Amino acid sequence: MNILITNDDGIRADGIIELAKEISTIANVYVVAPESQRSATGHAITIHSPIMINDEYIDDKIKAYSISGTPADCVKVGIEALFKDIDIDLVLSGINNGPNLGTDVVYSGTASAAIEGLIQNKPSIAISYDQFNIGKEVYRESARYVVSLINSIKNKLELLEDCILNVNIPKGEVKGFKITKLGDRKYDNVVDERLSPYGKKYIWIGGDVKELDQDEDSDIVAVNNGYISITPVNIEMTNLRKIDKLKEIDL
Repeated sequence: MNILITNDDGIRADGIIELAKEISTIANVYVVAPESQRSATGHAITIHSPIMINDEYIDDKIKAYSISGTPADCVKVGIEALFKDIDIDLVLSGINNGPNLGTDVVYSGTASAAIEGLIQNKPSIAISYDQFNIGKEVYRESARYVVSLINSIKNKLELLEDCILNVNIPKGEVKGFKITKLGDRKYDNVVDERLSPYGKKYIWIGGDVKELDQDEDSDIVAVNNGYISITPVNIEMTNLRKIDKLKEIDL
C-alpha cells in the first residue's frame, strides 16, 4: 500500500512526523508538506509564483519533501509530479495541531489537503487532535488509532470515492470510534487593530469558540464525550432542494 501524507502545520511538526513513522509500519510512505506553518489556508493553490521543493529527512524508510506551497499544493504536487510514477492508494492529512470540527473544515488546510486528494481521485482522510501543542508521545498514540482505522477500511476504500473522512481524536482517554456529522462551530471573532512603531495599521484576527447546542450525532459532541469522530465530508455544494424553487422565479 502506498500512502501520501501531508499537513498544514509544516514538515517539522510533530504530528506529521509521528504519523509518517507509524504509518510506515503498514505501508510505503511518501511525504509532501509545507515548508512552514500554513494553517487556515483553506483550499488555496499557488498559481502566481513558483513552488520551490526541498528534500527532507524523516526516516530511512520514508521519502519526504517540503514545498513552498499550500497544503492543497502538497497533494497536487505529490500526485501529479513528485510521485507521479507511484500509484498512491490513500492520502492522509495530519495529525493537525488542534481540532477541525464542524464548520472549521471550511477554513482548514488539513481538511482541504484531503479534499484535494478526493479531487485527484484518491481515497483521503484528514486527522486532527482536539488539543494544541501536545507532546510527541500523544501524537504517536494517536497515529496508532489511524493505523487501526486504515486496517479496518483498507478493503473498503471504495466508500471514499465521493467523500473524505474528517477524523478528530479527543484529548485524554479514548472510548472508541463514532460515525458522526459535522456540528455547528462558531466563534466570537476578535479583530484587534494596532499600530506599528512606524504608524502603520495592522490587525490580528482571533476568537473563542461559542458554546452552542449540538445534535447528539455531531462530531463536536462525540469528541467532547471522548470518542474519535469519523465524519464523511463531500464537496457537493449545490443545494438541490432550492433548484426547483429558484426555477419558479421569473428571471
